Amino acid sequence: MAASAGPEIERLISLLSKLPGLGPRSARRAALALLKKRDQLLSPLADALAEAAARVKVCSTCGSLDTQDPCAICADRTRDGTLICVVEEVGALWAMERASAFRGRYHVLGGLLSALDGVGPDALRVNGLVARASGGEVREVILALPATVDGQTTAHYLADRLANNAGVAVTMLARGVPVGGELDWLDDGTIAQAMRARRPA
Repeated sequence: MAASAGPEIERLISLLSKLPGLGPRSARRAALALLKKRDQLLSPLADALAEAAARVKVCSTCGSLDTQDPCAICADRTRDGTLICVVEEVGALWAMERASAFRGRYHVLGGLLSALDGVGPDALRVNGLVARASGGEVREVILALPATVDGQTTAHYLADRLANNAGVAVTMLARGVPVGGELDWLDDGTIAQAMRARRPA
């Protein structure tokens, strides 16, 4: 960054560059746009960030993000509590909701198993999922995980962990999801088709 930019601007650019999809150049452009439109963009964004930091929390039931605990989906009595859709992260949950193809409840793992990255079962919300599936209400657990090596490894591990729950079917999304694809990058039609054509794990 040029020496003429103060430390406050450099800090803003540095923080923006840590966001997914924003490198140093994109962060500079974003920072400049925010600073040029302080009243329309920067101040409202700062207020929204402060409010989100103060009010948004992790749902103790499913792991989603909301301003209430349990989250709105877990608290919604019209949703089918016998179905749990397991997703990697909250972004995948939002993608599923955009597709309007599922009316059950969710479970956010918080990541995927990865030997290379040192992510084991204890780093994920696996025990919470097993406990929910063992509660007696659940009849199907749908593994809506990415069609990547880590996603498939995680799906097979979860299928094994859930195999002892009598009366609970474990299914996976159909191959409408492309290999190497991430749920939050797919179009709504592909997600809806994959949900309809799910199969046993």
